[in-house]
Amino acid sequence: MSTRPAQAPGAFDHRMAAPGTDDAFLAVALPFLAEGLAAPDEPPPVVIAAPAKLDLLRDALGADAQGVGLVPHTDWYTGSAANAVARAAGHLAAHAGPGGRIHLLMEPVWNGRAGRSPRESAEWIRYEALANLLFAPSATTALCVYDTRTAGSALVAAARRAHPGTGVYEDPVRLAAELDAVPLPPPPSDALRLTEPARDAVRAWAAGRGLADADAELFATAVTEAASLGPVAGALLWGEGTGCVCELTLARRVEDPLAGFVPPPTAGLEPGQGLWFARQVCAYVDVRDAEDGGTDVRLQYG
Repeated sequence: MSTRPAQAPGAFDHRMAAPGTDDAFLAVALPFLAEGLAAPDEPPPVVIAAPAKLDLLRDALGADAQGVGLVPHTDWYTGSAANAVARAAGHLAAHAGPGGRIHLLMEPVWNGRAGRSPRESAEWIRYEALANLLFAPSATTALCVYDTRTAGSALVAAARRAHPGTGVYEDPVRLAAELDAVPLPPPPSDALRLTEPARDAVRAWAAGRGLADADAELFATAVTEAASLGPVAGALLWGEGTGCVCELTLARRVEDPLAGFVPPPTAGLEPGQGLWFARQVCAYVDVRDAEDGGTDVRLQYG
């Protein structure tokens, strides 16, 4: 079933569908694509979905399939939820019509990274919630597909809270805060304590932990970029499996729930972009209020 909220003209139209069969998928996808094909001032609609669903659409659309962009979702969703923000923003900037007009049918890889753990699923629900704020100025129409055969009932129920018009929609900031209220595991007792997360020191420590030189450089740069939110009151470093973790304690409160999610003016990934850079290169970036009125920023690389 697809849900379509009432939207003001030009507003981000964020829909959700939760089909459980191939026929149910086609029942929501085909009208959505027809709507996009008929929309004025729009480029052809794009479907980012599982290859099997793309085959279904090719068969159902016939010759009309040439007018629809069909992208395997494993080619689009290649990293974290923060990477998905960057990919969507870049696509809109390069290919959307005036004001961001385009119809996008989007299915993350729910049987892959997006659904491999409760924490990973929470990252994607946060992304879905914050998308309502990040893309609010655009005239994009997005239909997010949650196939119940792969996404599962718990993920579908959580996603409904991130999509307008579902009857259980939550304010994005409130939903993100609820997800952030889940405590993180405490740092290990043997974590290395630094008063200042100097880039060279972090890089050398990460390389000593076994990270390749390029990865150690990226991790150190991410820590430095996150530290630019400072002032930094201290830092901890420890290993997590084959990866590295740094927790920064900032002596101020980071109030913006979109910190590090808003794409910078420059298209490429480069130092000087602060928490955006950190979110793009790290597997997880957690920003939590500290008890002393400051902020803890935990970065996990690898």
